[in-house]
Amino acid sequence: METITINVDNEVAKAYREAEVNKQQKLSVIIKLFFQPDLANKSLSQVMEEIADKAEKRGLTPEILQAILDEEE
Repeated sequence: METITINVDNEVAKAYREAEVNKQQKLSVIIKLFFQPDLANKSLSQVMEEIADKAEKRGLTPEILQAILDEEE
């Protein structure tokens, strides 16, 4: 694994540093997915749509996602 640096505003940096490790790991997975060779040349909306399609095929419904997000709060 390699460390990279990205520029974000102060609020995002603070939120990331204060986030639980599992939330930081989830963000790492999202970034990894976003830059996979088969997705790297696509727009953000295309990538998000493909991720949503894959999640749905694996059984993640909007209701389950909402329940997961509600648990995070």
